[in-house]
This record gives sequence, C-alpha cells and structure tokens, in this order.
Amino acid sequence: MDDFFNFKEVDGFRLKLWRGEYMCLLGFDVDAPEDDFVGFAVEYKEPKGAKFLNLRNRIAFEYGESVKKAVTGGVKYPTSEAPLQMFRWVHFPYEPQDGIYTYRVTKMHMPEDGKLVRGTMIELPIRYDSVTHDGFLDIGFTRNFASSQAFEDKKKRLHLTNDIIPATADEGLAFAAKKAEIAKTGIYDWLGFEAHRLLFEFLDWAVKDPTITIDALAYDLCEPDFLAQLEKLGQRLRVIIDDSGVADKKTGAIKSGHGAPHSAETQAAARLVTSAGADNVKRGHFRGLQHNKVLIAKRNGVPVRVLGGSMNFSFRGFYIQANNLFIFDDEAVAALFEQMFVLAFTDMANFHKNPFSKVWHSVKREGRPAVHICFSPHKASDLSLQPVGGAIDQAASSVFYSFAFMNQTKSGPVREALDRLIKKPLFSYGVVDKKSGMEIQKPSGESGLVDFAYLAKNAPEPFKSEWSGGSGINIHHKFAVVDFDRPTAKVFTGSSNFSPSGEMGNGDHLVIIEDQRVATAFAIEALRMFDHLNFRNRMQVEIAAQPKQITLKKPKAISGESMSWFDKFYVAGSQRERDRLTFSRK
Repeated sequence: MDDFFNFKEVDGFRLKLWRGEYMCLLGFDVDAPEDDFVGFAVEYKEPKGAKFLNLRNRIAFEYGESVKKAVTGGVKYPTSEAPLQMFRWVHFPYEPQDGIYTYRVTKMHMPEDGKLVRGTMIELPIRYDSVTHDGFLDIGFTRNFASSQAFEDKKKRLHLTNDIIPATADEGLAFAAKKAEIAKTGIYDWLGFEAHRLLFEFLDWAVKDPTITIDALAYDLCEPDFLAQLEKLGQRLRVIIDDSGVADKKTGAIKSGHGAPHSAETQAAARLVTSAGADNVKRGHFRGLQHNKVLIAKRNGVPVRVLGGSMNFSFRGFYIQANNLFIFDDEAVAALFEQMFVLAFTDMANFHKNPFSKVWHSVKREGRPAVHICFSPHKASDLSLQPVGGAIDQAASSVFYSFAFMNQTKSGPVREALDRLIKKPLFSYGVVDKKSGMEIQKPSGESGLVDFAYLAKNAPEPFKSEWSGGSGINIHHKFAVVDFDRPTAKVFTGSSNFSPSGEMGNGDHLVIIEDQRVATAFAIEALRMFDHLNFRNRMQVEIAAQPKQITLKKPKAISGESMSWFDKFYVAGSQRERDRLTFSRK
C-alpha cells in the first residue's frame, strides 16, 4: 500500500483506492462485464470498527407503491441491494477518523428479475490522515453541502431551517448571537469541514501563544467568530482589509462594496483599530482588489507558518461555497508571504512596480514537495498565467479545474488553454462560473449550465427539494490539477482568479505544488464537486424527457432495453472510457 493509493486485481476486476482529504476515491474496472452485471456493492470498515458497513445509494431498481408515495430522498438503500452503476465513487465518511479504512467491493449480478447475486469481491485497505504532509503542508476543503441531500437530511435531524447565514454580508457581524445559538447544533463545523477546523485551530494556536504575532490580509470579512479571534490578538495583529467599492459619481464617496461606511469590512476595521491600534490596521485595494485571504504567523518576529487559499473570511466562504485553504509549516514559504505583506502594508500603490512581484519564488527542500509562488499585481499577467496554461497544454493524462469567474475572462493563457483542452483526447473535468449558475465541462465533452435553485422546484424521485445556498456563487475554488495520476503531477491554487485583469490589478497569490499526494487530494475534491453538479445539470436538461422517478437499470434481458448501463463506458476513445480507466488502472 502506497501512502496515498492502493490497488488490487482479481479475475479481470480491478479496484484502486485513492486517499483524499478525509475522503477516498474508489476506482473500479471490469475487463468483460457480463450481461447480467448490474453494478458494484461497496462496504467499508472504519479504523476501530468491528464490522463492515454498507455504502448506501439513494437510487434503487424500484421503490414499490408504498415507498413511492413516501419517498422524500431521505431513504437510502444499501449498495448490496442498490449497486453503484458507476466506475468510480467518492466516499465521504460522515465523521472521518485517522487510521486504516478497509473497503470491500463486490460485483453484483441479476440473473433473474429482482434477484441479486454476489460475484467477484476485492478487499483493500487505505490510510486516512488528517494531515497532508506532516510537518510541512496541510490542505483543507469546505464541505460545500449546503445544496445537497445530505444537508437536507441533517437540517431535518437538527430541526434547522435555511436561516443559518445572514441575509446580506453587511449583516454578518450582527449575526453573532444567532450564530452562537445555531452553532450548538454543530452545523457550522460540519459545513466548514476541514478548512473550518484548520483555520480556527490556527487562530486558537496563535491566540494562546504570546510569542506569536499575526499579519493578515482579508477580502470579505464578516464572520463574527473569526473577527473575535483577531480581536483577542490585541496588538499582536497587523491587518490589511480590502476597501474596494463603487464610488458615487458626484461626491466620489464609496457608496457600496467593502469600502462603504456600512460594510462589514468597515465595521470590522473599526473594531480592530480598537483592539490592535490604528497603526496596525490598513485599508487598501492595490490596483483593483485586495483579494488575498492570508494569515502569516511569526514567532519572535520570524515567519514560521502561513495560511492562504481561496476561502474568504465570511459566512459564505466558510459554510456555503466550495473553497480550499492551505497551511505551510515552513519558514521559507512563510517568509515569502511576509515579504509580500510588508510591501503591501508600507507601499501598496507601488507593489506592482517592485521586483518582488515580477518573478516566481521557489522553495525546494529534500523530501518535500517543490513549491513555487507568484504574487500579484504585476504589469505582465503572462508571468503568472503562462505556467498554468502551459501545464494544461502539456498534460498527458488528465486535467481537473475550477475557476470562479472564468466566464468574465475571454482571453489569456489559461482561458485559451482550456478552449484547446476540450478538443484533446484527455480526461478533463471542469467548472467555471456563469452569471446564472455554473457551466460544466463534462467527461463526455458536453457543456451544461447548472442552476443551484433548479432542483428546489423540479426534484424528481427519489430526490427532494434542496436549498440553493442563498444569493451569490456556490463554487469559489480556484485551482487546476494536471496529471494527478503521474509522478509529474502539479496543482495550481491560491486566491488568484487566473484572469489577466486580476493578475494585473488584484493583490493575490498563485501557488504551484509539485506533488502527487496533494494533486490526488485536489482531484478527488474536483470529482466530488463536479459529480454533485453534473447530476443537477442532467436533471435540468433532461427533466422533460425522463420520468419523474429515477431508477437503476436492470439487465437488457429483463428490461428489454437495447443498451446496458455500462455500454457507454466501453466506447473506444470516448471520454467515458477514459473516465473508467483513469481512476482504476495500476
């Protein structure tokens, strides 16, 4: 067993497990599926578990009249009765633990209508670890389950409604008392997942250690518990808060946005002036936005740790959107972010002219992933974006990406590389933001539009209405993963929107991590998120043509249909064939 994957083959049946951030990707493959093959049953045993538990499926072969009337989407069927009709699955344990998880995957057959028979079985272990690279790097993702069946189930159990976040960002700090009551249910910890845990552990550690000072850069800043932790630091905090906004044409005063008098950011700045001192609080927006979301920890003045990524310090950033963050426990990496902070704190207007912003900075240590960082704004956007576009162009196996606001970008190395990628015989899967939802590039090569509010009105059986997560975008990730399944794997991530205008105007960071373990974690996050959206896209496009009841497919001999459920995965050269092979091959 490798430290982030495991593989086994039995009689032409293959299973590969891939370690993610407290989740696991299971890749299946079958050389010659039998006519009566109806999918995979998956069981798992937890690190301290004594028995195997069934993964469950919301879709079954049939539901029966009594169930049909009562189906709300909460009913889940064991995969031994409702096999997975996919060649991969992401297992996201409800309460994940460190240690060895053991998976048992069985081919299921239906020789007669309604009769399921077990076939070939493979049992395989994989280790779950809470830390990505112990002593160097940790990655965390938010759960992004506010628009999901799992969230609907949890709300029902906890007797919650959709008012878990304030109506507007500017009301965020005043939402503190209500949040404190709701927080007793554990819903915020659950939605924020690993990113939330890592962030508050970082802050708790800093608050408790008097030798630690924090330099922070914030864009959205309306989460009251986060602000309260910053206040506890007192004069051990220096902070730069974005003040971008729309100015009144007559007076020139900022009337909306972060720089407006009523904004949460302005409220937060006033409170931090009181706790940290006026000299320690700065407002600014570079040449466009102060878009970094960064915490730099210094011990006795020496940078030792840094937190960054895509997650804004806001209700939506923590609890609604798909976001990521990283923590580097490395003095060299932290020192680069500290140099960026000092330049911005002392002379933000001229940051783009400083030689520091005009080059990539590399940190290479024996036995650790190579890390490269570029800070914006800078005059030439190709400086930071060309390496991303070049890597996408040179991909040999697969590309996964999620770029919020890419719909606003019509040119540049990354956008142009994505346009070329769609035409290549590679496995690629991506999401880019659209005004009314999210545009998906699916494994089939098709493009679709996802509307998060759609399922609330058109939920087919066995799914029920879902909350769309309120106003604003739900996918806020900014990352690309190239060739995750190869030793040359790379991840591009950070706060950057990967657009030319952003790189020339916004204060941002773009990080390259050359490491297959990290790339695998981001690839699994991509699959988890994209599959979630792909279902909604399929419902929106096909709802008029399909019945209101979704069922698993039975063998052709029983159903009378012309194609088996698995036929589309065996079309030579197709994207679905690549989907099947990419995650299961040795």
